[in-house]
Amino acid sequence: MRYHAVMERTGIVAAAVLASTAVLAAFDQALDPQSLAEAIQIGSSRIDDARTRFHAPYHVDVMQPPVDYVEVVTPFRRNVLDAEARARAGERLYGQREAIATLGDNPSRVDLVADLTFHPLNNYVGVPEFTVTLLTAAGTAIQPITIARMPRFGPRISGTFPYPYAAGGTAAQNGQAPSGGLVVAVFDGRGLDPRGTYVMSIGEKGKEAAKAPVDFGRLR
Repeated sequence: MRYHAVMERTGIVAAAVLASTAVLAAFDQALDPQSLAEAIQIGSSRIDDARTRFHAPYHVDVMQPPVDYVEVVTPFRRNVLDAEARARAGERLYGQREAIATLGDNPSRVDLVADLTFHPLNNYVGVPEFTVTLLTAAGTAIQPITIARMPRFGPRISGTFPYPYAAGGTAAQNGQAPSGGLVVAVFDGRGLDPRGTYVMSIGEKGKEAAKAPVDFGRLR
């Protein structure tokens, strides 16, 4: 009974934090103890609707083949995703020590995770050398620190955005081409305007394949 009462209170607090998050309107380049606690509360909440509403602004539909959508992962959302993943795994204790460890040695890191679907008759042996660039209103290009590419074989597994990042699907068969994959571009959040709007450009070999706006002013 006490456990359920605690979880109910946690859900109420998470809903209140979610409401305040919508008002703050700027992503946190550095998380203080209060921000860490709020991220943990949202991620640990058992109210699915509250978490769904929190994650919605971080999902950017692109729908320009081969790019389906992009997930934006700020430091605050990284802690929400990590707390959420651990709660699904049955871990009951997740506090600020774990949250700080999740941020690691690059606590201002911002990830853009592009989900791709390739043509069924492609002959790729992995994910091509797609790049992700952020363009300012003045046209200045901001390049990622690193880029990782993860192939997916078989259909995409629907459901919650996977964290830690995983492309999903089945294991590769002999000679099987990937059906899609993820491109994870890591940016230094200290070089981004917390309230800025950028054009995200995704391309290969100097040719732009897709682009979409990313408004950090809507994120936390």
